[in-house]
Amino acid sequence: MADFFNNLGDGWTIYLWLVTGAMIIVGVVYGIRWAINNEQFDEDIKYLIFDSNDESKMAPEEYSKAKEVFFAQVEKRKEVTNQK
Repeated sequence: MADFFNNLGDGWTIYLWLVTGAMIIVGVVYGIRWAINNEQFDEDIKYLIFDSNDESKMAPEEYSKAKEVFFAQVEKRKEVTNQK
């Protein structure tokens, strides 16, 4: 194996770096595409940590938004469960 690498001409490592870089870029694009399709960039996810005990700590509009997001998440879970 060492002879194979020694017989290669000068500058062959740049092609190895180019292929490795291209594979990394393809992996990143695939990961971002997966995240978009699986609602991983949803800004409303922060509201899912709140429950009815947090009502006094939140503004009324934030609490109503948290309830909306929670019920939407429950509906999404039911939909996904029914698909399986």
